[in-house]
Amino acid sequence: MIQKISKFLKDVNIEMSKVSWPSRNELKGQTIIVIFVSLFFAIFIFAIDHILSRLISLIY
Repeated sequence: MIQKISKFLKDVNIEMSKVSWPSRNELKGQTIIVIFVSLFFAIFIFAIDHILSRLISLIY
């Protein structure tokens, strides 16, 4: 059992060394993009929901 765990951890270490990690500037840029896109969709969904709520309240 200990040999299996040891082999697994060695394999994880080998695979993690193959990962291409983003630089700090790339990470900041991608984070900003994700925040703005999330805010855009939140505002968009809020606006659609608000408009539909008003339409429904006019009908009923």
